[in-house]
Amino acid sequence: MRTRVTDMFGIELPIFAFSHCRDVVAAVSRAGGMGVLGALYFTPEELEMELKWIDDHVDGRPYGVDVVMPASYEGADFAPEELVGRLQSMIPDGHRTFVENLLTRHGVPPLSSDADPGRVLLGWTDATARPQVEVALRHPIALLANALGPPPADVVDLAHSHGVKVAALASTPRHALKQVEVGVDVVVAQGTEAGGHTGEISTMVLIPQVVDAVDVPVLAAGGIGNGRQMAAGMALGAEGVWTGSLWLTVEEADTPEMAKRRILEATSRDTVRSRSWTGKPARLLRNEWTQAWESEESPGTLPMPLQFMLVSDALRRIGRSDVSELATFPAGQIIGITNQVRSTKDVVFGLLEEYAEALERLERITAD
Repeated sequence: MRTRVTDMFGIELPIFAFSHCRDVVAAVSRAGGMGVLGALYFTPEELEMELKWIDDHVDGRPYGVDVVMPASYEGADFAPEELVGRLQSMIPDGHRTFVENLLTRHGVPPLSSDADPGRVLLGWTDATARPQVEVALRHPIALLANALGPPPADVVDLAHSHGVKVAALASTPRHALKQVEVGVDVVVAQGTEAGGHTGEISTMVLIPQVVDAVDVPVLAAGGIGNGRQMAAGMALGAEGVWTGSLWLTVEEADTPEMAKRRILEATSRDTVRSRSWTGKPARLLRNEWTQAWESEESPGTLPMPLQFMLVSDALRRIGRSDVSELATFPAGQIIGITNQVRSTKDVVFGLLEEYAEALERLERITAD
C-alpha cells in the first residue's frame, strides 16, 4: 500500500497503533505499520527504559511516541516546583469524601502501608510532558504525537530539528486547522467512537470534513477495528488509520486481566463519554464508577488535571482489589468486536485481508 504517510515514514502499511505496551508497539512496527507508545503513564526514567527496549526489538523499523500536552488546564501558570502542592490544595474536601464513600460502599480496601507511591499528576501538563518529549527525542523515533490539543509550536520546531514528524489528534475541522497552524505534519481525525479523550462528531462525518479543511495527510481514527472500517476511512479521504482500543486484548498487551476480561465481554453500548477520569470528556468503559459521577449525589467533576489527581489513588485501589464493577479505563466502541485474544501480527494481517475483501466487493458492485 502506498499513501503520503507510507512515503513520509518509510512504512509498508498505513496502520498506526497507539498502545501503552512496548511489545505491541514493536510488533506492529515489525509487521509493517507503525507502533506508537503512549508516554503518559511513564516517568522520564521509565520512558527511557521503554524506548531503549523498543530500539532493541523493533528491527530498525520506525515507531512513534505519544504525549499529552493539553492547550488548557488548571495550574498552567504555576512554577514546576510548586505545581503538585498547589494543585492538591485546590481539590475540595467534599470531592475527596465523595470518592472515599464510593469506595467504602463497594468494599474497596485502602492501599497497604508498603504500597508504592502513587502518581497523581502524570503527563497531563506542559511541565510534566516536556521531560517526556526530551527523552523521546534522544531516541530514533519517527513520530511525536500529541493526544490533546495542538502541541506547543516550540515543541513542533524542536521535533522537526531532530528530523521527527509531528502528529496531533483533532475532533473538529477547527481543531485540525489549529494543528496545521502550529506546523504538524499529520492530523489524526478522531471521531467520538474512539476511546480516551474524544469529541462529539462521529468518525464517518468527521473524516471528510477534516480532509477538506487541511492539506496535510489525515489519519482516520475512532472505531477503526477491522479492514472494512479501514477501507471506509480511506474512501473518505484518509491516507491511513490510527487505532487504539483494538490492541487492548492482543496477546502481547499488558492490559490487566480484569480489564481484558471485561473488554472481551463488552458490547459497543458499554462505553460512555465521561469526565470522571481526567476532567475532560473521555470515552470509558461504562460501569458503576461512571454512573456514580453522573448521579445526583455527585459533586461534579473537576477540571484537568485536578480530577485525575483526585481519583488516581482510588483507581489504584480498585485495580488491586479486583472490584470489577468500579474498574473503568479508556475504551472505544470498537471493543464490541474484540471478543477473542489474537496475536498482534494476526490482527495486522486480518486488517489487510478484510481491507482487500472490502475493495473486491466494491469492484464487483461497480462492475455489475
